[in-house]
Amino acid sequence: MNNHNNIVSSSGQSTPEMLRDIRFQTEHGKLFSKQVSRLFRPGGDGQPTYEPALVTAGTETNGVIMIDASGGGKTTTIQEVLSKFDALQDNPETGRPRYLKIKVESPATQKSLGTTILEKLGVDHIAERAKVWEIWRAVRVRLDRMGITLLWIDEAQDMFKDTAATETDNMLKMLKSLMQGEHPVVLVLSGTERLGRIAGLDPQLSRRFAKIKPRDLEIGADNKDLEELVSFLSGKAGLTFNSDFDVISRLIHGSRYKFGRAIESTILAIEEALDQDSSCLAVEHFEVSWGEREICEPGRNVFAAEDWIEIELDVDEDEYEAQRTAATNKARQKAKRRKKK
Repeated sequence: MNNHNNIVSSSGQSTPEMLRDIRFQTEHGKLFSKQVSRLFRPGGDGQPTYEPALVTAGTETNGVIMIDASGGGKTTTIQEVLSKFDALQDNPETGRPRYLKIKVESPATQKSLGTTILEKLGVDHIAERAKVWEIWRAVRVRLDRMGITLLWIDEAQDMFKDTAATETDNMLKMLKSLMQGEHPVVLVLSGTERLGRIAGLDPQLSRRFAKIKPRDLEIGADNKDLEELVSFLSGKAGLTFNSDFDVISRLIHGSRYKFGRAIESTILAIEEALDQDSSCLAVEHFEVSWGEREICEPGRNVFAAEDWIEIELDVDEDEYEAQRTAATNKARQKAKRRKKK
């Protein structure tokens, strides 16, 4: 068996790397680009500058929240838009972009998150005994000095502990403080459904954010467009595509109706087809690659089972999210009762 994954293009990329570098324009990508542009002052040419558009009598900024399930493609979408936002590219004074991306590591605290931001901003040493307010004061000062006007926090739902209502409230206050003061920044938050629910707990914070939630794929309505994308990717890899056996409908269901997952599942299937020296991408390649990733029995493989549409996916994950939300709400109710006493 030949390992086609090791074949590289003239640019030095393997076939999977080349495919993953391809970007597709999406409706939520267009909407995110429009919303971010509105958050910065226009210049003389009408194009957005790097200076935030201030609201509330010129004292605060606004932001954007993008919410989608894991693997939905939100991180890729945001990165693609920000990388093409001309005004936020290289700052001549620092040689770095005017935006900063932070990925939250779970579990996170205000102190650990602030420390992570400072490290990304080039601060090598932070005293172990530094207080939370000192760290976040340093964050605001450093953002100002580096000319950062947009802060993107990815996996933002992990900023909030499951049962610590006080810590959640403090995190929400911290986010508001970044959008106020002498150097307010535009905030972009990306995360799962839990992020949206938590942000909604603070009406003052929630009203400052435009919310974007990519729509789910629909079997039937999106089959034609997705089939064209799969054919396009197959062609890029030197393969034809056999769309028999409801493969596109199975792909939509197996990808949890998420565009980003559908693209990744397709690339993995293409890798499998190349490894098998096949000239045509077919359902059996999806069956093998999807089954290996999901670690499922053949009867629960959506590319093999006859009753594939009846297979429920991520049931345990849904139950976990429901339990975590219930625990958070219970903790907040306890905290409110303690305050009343």
